[in-house]
Amino acid sequence: QVQLVESGGGLVQAGESLRLSCAASGSIFSYITMGWHRQVPGKQRELVATILNGGGTIYADSVKGRFTISRDSAKNTVYLQMNSLKPEDTAVYYCSARTVLDSYWGQGTQVTVSS
Repeated sequence: QVQLVESGGGLVQAGESLRLSCAASGSIFSYITMGWHRQVPGKQRELVATILNGGGTIYADSVKGRFTISRDSAKNTVYLQMNSLKPEDTAVYYCSARTVLDSYWGQGTQVTVSS
């Protein structure tokens, strides 16, 4: 069974940084994509960043230049480095992994940015 375990969330002030980690239960190359989404109450979950199996990356316009997604295949872990955080980045952040047939989600980690 696929397991994705996020860590690294917390409370920071605007302008500070956080790094989220997502540890996968198997090889990250088993997935077509891995990524990060976020959700605030009352709104739909939105894509933040995705890393493709071949290493390409995709970012939401709102985080371009501030967030960086990366991976460590030896640790089966995907990271989201978040710099210059803003109050509007406050959300629950979810790790995701996709195969041809399925999508998988972690349990989420809260990120709160105070002004």
